[in-house]
Amino acid sequence: MTTTEKYSELNERQKGEFARISNRLLSVCFLTKKKEENKKDYYFIDSHKEIFENLFKTIGWELEIDDSYGVMHLVNPYDYNRYQFKLFESILLLILRILFYEKLQELTLADNVVVRIDEIHERFAALKLRDKPIEKGILKSALRLFKRFNIIDFIDNDISASDSRIIIYPTILLAIKVDDIRKVYDKLDTYKKGSEESEEDNQDETD
Repeated sequence: MTTTEKYSELNERQKGEFARISNRLLSVCFLTKKKEENKKDYYFIDSHKEIFENLFKTIGWELEIDDSYGVMHLVNPYDYNRYQFKLFESILLLILRILFYEKLQELTLADNVVVRIDEIHERFAALKLRDKPIEKGILKSALRLFKRFNIIDFIDNDISASDSRIIIYPTILLAIKVDDIRKVYDKLDTYKKGSEESEEDNQDETD
């Protein structure tokens, strides 16, 4: 049975869900069943995986699914529609990736990885990129962006407080793919060496 035939067998409600979820995934790039809001959409895609894969393929996207971590990710092999992170956003994302890796060693896949804001500040200070901590406005803006992409979520309302907690979802493994966590540290060292350059002139890309 072809993809078109499989799609035609969906009822009207399912076709509506298909359209909604497709557009949502194009908007946020990442889904994880570890996030309650994502679960329904995650399992819908999983149930109709072939239709979604072929649809996205026709418009130049690849749907990656890691069942072991329960995450989905859209990748554009043509390097189109890539979000450009500012320098400090990139550094924060790398710090979160390292914290996720370290915390995961103490947990099981069933547990959520939770970190405090002060742990992020401590890691940033240890890099010695500058004499002062990350400004609250920059930190809030970056964390809200990562939340939008389903990379993190907030547990506490005031995300600027040092004891506030955030969940880091396993989608971060697809946001920053490294075969060896050492490469993450190496990339942070690269940022450190180039820290004298302005934030506006330094940008990274992600799907």
